[in-house]
Formats: sequence, structure tokens, C-alpha cells
Amino acid sequence: MGKQLTDQILDYLEEHGKVNSLRLSEIFQENHQKVIGAIKSLEAVGDLIATEQITDKKWELTSEGQHVLSHGSHEAAVYNAVPETGVPQPEIMQSVPYAKIGFSKALQAGWIAIDKSSGTPIVRKKVGSITDVTQNDLKSLGHLSDRLRNDYKKRKLIQEIVVKYVQLDRGPSFTTKLEKQETELTADLLVNGAWKDKKFKPYNFAARGATLEVGHLHPLLKVRTEFRKIFLEMGFTEMPTNNFVESSFWNFDALFQPQQHPARDAHDTFFISDPARSTNFPMDYLEKVKKVHSVGAYGSLGYRYEWRIEEAQKNILRTHTTAVSARMLYELMQQGEFKPVKYFSIDRVFRNETLDATHLAEFHQIEGVVADYDLTLGDLIGILYEFFKKLGITKLRFKPAYNPYTEPSMEIFCYHEGLKKWIEIGNSGMFRPEMLLPMGLPENVNVIAWGLSLERPTMIKYGLNNIRDLVGPRVDLEMVYNNPICRLNKCTPNRTSPNSPRKKELAREKRESDERENKFCTVKRTGQVEKQKLIVFCDPKHPVKFIEQFVRHVKPYVNIHVTSHVHCNVRYFPRGMSNFCAEYRDLDQNADIRLTIIWKEIGIDPIMQLPGMHEIMGEVNIARYLNRLIEHCYPHLLRYESKGALYANEIDNYLEMLHSFLHDNTCQGIHKKSRYAMGEDISIVDILLESLEKCKSRNERDD
Repeated sequence: MGKQLTDQILDYLEEHGKVNSLRLSEIFQENHQKVIGAIKSLEAVGDLIATEQITDKKWELTSEGQHVLSHGSHEAAVYNAVPETGVPQPEIMQSVPYAKIGFSKALQAGWIAIDKSSGTPIVRKKVGSITDVTQNDLKSLGHLSDRLRNDYKKRKLIQEIVVKYVQLDRGPSFTTKLEKQETELTADLLVNGAWKDKKFKPYNFAARGATLEVGHLHPLLKVRTEFRKIFLEMGFTEMPTNNFVESSFWNFDALFQPQQHPARDAHDTFFISDPARSTNFPMDYLEKVKKVHSVGAYGSLGYRYEWRIEEAQKNILRTHTTAVSARMLYELMQQGEFKPVKYFSIDRVFRNETLDATHLAEFHQIEGVVADYDLTLGDLIGILYEFFKKLGITKLRFKPAYNPYTEPSMEIFCYHEGLKKWIEIGNSGMFRPEMLLPMGLPENVNVIAWGLSLERPTMIKYGLNNIRDLVGPRVDLEMVYNNPICRLNKCTPNRTSPNSPRKKELAREKRESDERENKFCTVKRTGQVEKQKLIVFCDPKHPVKFIEQFVRHVKPYVNIHVTSHVHCNVRYFPRGMSNFCAEYRDLDQNADIRLTIIWKEIGIDPIMQLPGMHEIMGEVNIARYLNRLIEHCYPHLLRYESKGALYANEIDNYLEMLHSFLHDNTCQGIHKKSRYAMGEDISIVDILLESLEKCKSRNERDD
């Protein structure tokens, strides 16, 4: 049919000349799209025909407009349905099509009126005759004014139609005889030389290939993979969670949750009918759990009720993966000796919830558990900061809460930058001794744990407002196909204007700098990435005098603000140190690097460790970290450091060797200044060596 239609088009062009595709569709009684397809086939031949794409707009009646054209306007129908004596309003509203809009328009035109004197609204004619202007206007759409056209468009009586068609004419190489073009050069054409007289169809190298049918990961699986990577990076071991059916003993009783707790009712839990009960329990452990529930043990009074094994034997669909954590801790102690562990799990749990936009009866729980000696609430808060920082969440708040098996317990809130408000993202706490001691864990072993759902961060990540669009029969497969892979990147502020052409490049440099900093440095530091804060604890007996030299060298290039404080444990503070870095105290306090020096006798009192702070020791390491800070703020100043971590590490090794050589040979009078930074740039070791040489000279003079 396609070939026949192309021949018909060529014959028509030869006889009549210029024509458009709409006219050809009428002449040949063919669908317009088929005609367009035949024209495109002729275009591929070459200059056989000349074509021009035409876009035209026209107005036509809608189905409601066709009704008005045939039966009169809605307002005229209402007017004609009103007898001379009037009619009750409800009756006319039921007897006339489109009565609601017609009644309103008839009242607006002044054709009818409502008489309420008798108590029942009576519709009466207000004028003796009418002219149906709307029907007359729709008979000639081409003569409508813009105002009337917009009015009828709002009433959905007319609509604008965009018509696209092709104007075609005979081309420079027009002919009615089509020769089939060859699509490939075969051996036969080459052997007999027939290829010389053949026409070959040109290859379309811009054509897109066919889309391959491949599998697509659901957004939940993508986000689950990212969470799993984070746990594995932090040294956690994944727990086996392949048992959806759990006994009430492990799901509730082992977690010190009383048997009369409301969460154990059928309103919140799915009970299994077959098999309805479990009987295989470690009996010695079960007796300890029974005792701590009913009469108390290990210093606890318990709940003081009659504990029933029949309740513990009931099989359920697990309501949380914490039941698996209880099993793992018990099995850990069955190995004979406690060893610190870190566990995690990401799997399904089931609760008898009312389904709505944010709740499902089946969802995923993400759980982390750490067991070690003498863990505190501070350890829990610190590890939560570290965990959520890897998710790109840095603003956290904690609210006291109640859980039957944790004390203390905390709800976790984060600030959502998109919603501009604090939202709850998880729960956490320290497992109670009543749960841990029956398992045989040592008294000085504490267990911290936290959990959150998988669905909520997935909805935030992919912009979904209804959880039923993520799981269930309403899931759009196109959403699964088209959503990108999950990347839970760190949210680092950008020092560059959003319109800067170097924004992406600088962001990449900043990410690389962050990676190098995290790899090489564990220093007492705090604050945001863009405002670097460094706290240096110095013993007055061994002052880090190189810092003054360092700051003096970098002052022309980097804005550094220095403050110093003397700790109360310092018994003797050298008088000359009171002016240490005094010339840098009055600089801009919004500097890129803020350096705080605390004079403190190391070893007398412990140094307070806050969340997000890291510690390094030694002058050389502090100097190297300062070098990293400068590179972070001004990467162009330090040439060799900006060439990547591996290159910088190699240079550092050479510098360390040279430094050791110079330091070891100063007693023999070898004082060589090392200009071994790349080009004219000065390296941190240059500054360090210069300061060391001056310190040695000063000490020699003092001696």
C-alpha cells in the first residue's frame, strides 16, 4: 500500500502540480498520517519532490457547541421551557439539558425572573421574545470578535485546533518512475560492477538505536543499596533477616516488652493462623526472661504480672527487625565470650496500620546496633551524627522518647531544606539491662541502636508525596523506568555564585579536597566546610612557635583570624607568650580560617571531645592540616597539593625524608633551606624548617 500511494502522489503531481497533504488525503480517501508517511518516503529519495511544513490554526465547535448549533443555546432552551404562567424552579432544572448554565445565562440576559412571593421559587418570563445570539454566532465562527471567541472558549463551546500539513511540489529531479534504492553493498554488485548504476539509500547516522529491553531497579532497592554501602563503610555486619514469621517471645518478650502492652493487640499485629504457635525456645534463657518480667531481676523490679508462655508462643508477622537484633546478641553470647560487634539490617516488617498517604501495613525498617564496653549516650549521639552525615544530613535534633526496650530513648529529627522545617526521621536509644543481662552480656557492656524507615527517605529523594505511589497497585512503571540511580551526596555549601561558569569545576575541586582532608587528617576541628575552625591545644612548656611564622607567610594570601585562651590548669604561663599571634587577633572574624589556640598542660585534664571533632597530634601533622585548609579555601596557591591525593602524598614522602635529614644534621652545622616546592610556590615544610631554624638559633643564644 505504501508503494502504491507514493506512485499515486507522483502521478497527481505530474498532472496537477502543487498540492498539500490534506487535499491528497481527501482525494485518495486515505488517513492523513499514511499520506505523510508516503511523502517522507519520497523525500528520502533525494530531490524528487519539494516540501514545506505548514502549521495552521482554526476554530471548531466542541460536542457541546454542536448541541447548541442544532438545538439552540442553553439559555434559550431554559427560556422556551418556561410557560406563560411560570414553573417551579426545581422542575425546570430537571427538564432541560444543561439547565444550570442555561438558567444562569438566562437570568444574566434578563430573559427570566424568579418569583418568591408564594414561598416556592417560581420562574417566569421577563420578556415577550428573544433572539438566540449564541446560536447565530456559532453558525459563522470566522466572523467572531476576539472577545466573543474567548467567551465561547471559556464556555467550552468552541476550541482552537492546530493543523499541521505538508505543502509539496515537483522537485528538480522529479520523475514518476521510482527506482528502488539499495540499502547495502553486496558481493554480487561488486563482482559484476552493477554498483556503478545503482542508487544507494543514504545512511542516517543521526538515527537513534532501538531501546534495549532491560530490567529496572525499584527506587526502594536503589536507596536500600546506598544505605547498605554506608553501613558497610562504617564497619557494620549485616544480620540475616530472612524470617518474616517470628514468635512473640523474640519479637516482644525478649525485648522486655510486657505481654499486656497495646502494641501486642490484634489492632497492631498480624497473627499467624497456621502454624499458630512456636515451641522451640532456649529454655534457660526463657526462664530468665520470665523472671525479669514477672518478679524482676538484676536490680529491676520487673512488671509484676503473671507471665504466660502461651502468649509468648504465638506466631506473628514481625513488627520490627529488632527481634533479629535480640537473636544475634543472644547467639553472640552462646559463643562463650563477648566481643564488640556492629550489626545492621534492612528488611520488611508488618504492622496492622490504617493505609493512608504515609502509612502501609508492610514497610522496611533500617536498623543499626553497636555493642561494646562502657558505651554512653554520647557515643550514640556521635555515631548518629556520623551516620546521617554520610546521608547528607548535618542538622540533627534529639527529643526524649519512650520505648519498652530502650532507656534512655530519643526521637531523631532533621531539618529538611526543601520543606524548611524539622521532620522526624528515626528513633534510637540504649537497650535496657533487663533485656541484655538475661542473655549473659557483661554488666559493663552497653548496646546502642537506632532505626528509621526506608520508604520516607526514598519519598524525599524522588519527590513522592504519597507512599502508595511507591508501593502497591498504583505504582507507575514509568516512574520506575525513568528515575535515576540514587546518590546520597553530602550537602556542602558553595562559595561561588550560582551563575558562575566555574561552579561545577569548583564544586568538583571542593569534593576532591574533602576526600583528601577526610583521608589524611584527624584533627581537633569543628564548624562548616566553608568556615574552617581549628582548635590547637598547646602546652606552654612546648609552644608551637611555628604557627606565628606560618601565619606571617600566608597572611598576604589567606584571611586567618587567631584567638588564644589560657586553661585554668596552667600553673605557669611564660610572659612572652601572652603576645603570641597578637597581630592577627583583630582581623575579620568572618575569615576563611579561624584558629583558636588553647594553652593547656596536656595530660592533666582530658580534652573534651564533641561530635564532629577529630584529633591529631604533633607539630608536623598540625602544619600539614593547616596546609589542607589553605588548599581548601585557595587551591590555586598550593600547586603540588592541587594535583591530587596520590601526587601530594608522594611529594610529602620526599619532603619528610628531606626534613628528617636536615633535622638530624643541624648539630653538624648543616642548615640548608629547601626550595623544593613546585616552581616559585613555598611549601609548608619550608615554613616549618625556617621556624625550626629560628627556634634553634634563639635557644642557642638563650643557652
